[in-house]
Amino acid sequence: MNDSALITTGLPIALAIIMFGLGLTLTVADFQRVARTPKAVLVALVLQVLVLPLVAFGLVTVFDLEPLLAVGVMLLAASPGGTTANLFSHLFRGDVALNITLTAINSVLAALTIPIITNLAIAHFDAEGELGLQFAKVAQVIAIVLIPVAIGMLVRRRSPEFAERADRPVRLFSIVVLVLVSIGALIGERENLADYAQQVGLVTGIFCSASLALGYVGARLLELDQRQAIATSMEVGIHNTTIALTVALSVLDSTEVAIPSAVYSVLMYILATCFGFLITRRHPRPDTNTPTDPAGQDVR
Repeated sequence: MNDSALITTGLPIALAIIMFGLGLTLTVADFQRVARTPKAVLVALVLQVLVLPLVAFGLVTVFDLEPLLAVGVMLLAASPGGTTANLFSHLFRGDVALNITLTAINSVLAALTIPIITNLAIAHFDAEGELGLQFAKVAQVIAIVLIPVAIGMLVRRRSPEFAERADRPVRLFSIVVLVLVSIGALIGERENLADYAQQVGLVTGIFCSASLALGYVGARLLELDQRQAIATSMEVGIHNTTIALTVALSVLDSTEVAIPSAVYSVLMYILATCFGFLITRRHPRPDTNTPTDPAGQDVR
């Protein structure tokens, strides 16, 4: 599977198209909004960039995962939230404007955090012999993550009408790619699938549940309102697994590293839905006292 042209060439191109589509939904105002909600943004980013990798490291250490699977979980933890988090936030009455802001910032930070965290994991779990340190490939990650987003934002600025028309097709394309790559990664390791499911199924399930809970509880403890807490929870708990799968398969050239992200890509939708119903059942009407940006109604 790793040697297939579909993986080595097609997958990075597909991710570039997905990230271009993400850029079509973003504007400079999404980054500027940080100044208006600095506390909410800071809480979510600290959880995403610092806390989640520590949680993932603790889990892979406790469960004593094989080195390549451990690297895969750390890569997953380093991956940013995706645009799907915006949709889940909208469904459960979260602050979508905050999600859009976090998605924009995380997409930029991911170009640096993914190589740093992944390389540290490769070194710590003694996977150098199988993967090799990948600092030389940082530019490749930046190219497939950051540049398409910037181009998409530029296109949106020049032609908002085209951006609106392209949004739905690119979203559908993103879902199809995620499903196909996840299935492909699992099929590629079908002989070891039962063993992997036993090893990483529980780890990824706990990690997803912990991510959702940390996002929500952390936001509430730091006195963010209910809508911001829902948004933070979805942003922290729902990862852009397409990025993780692309890095694992195309950059690291390892199907085994991709397994945790493939499993997570299935579990996160189930667990995020259950968690969303849980917190909205306890709080059926999110706080409405705090004024929100009109973009909060945007379901991009």
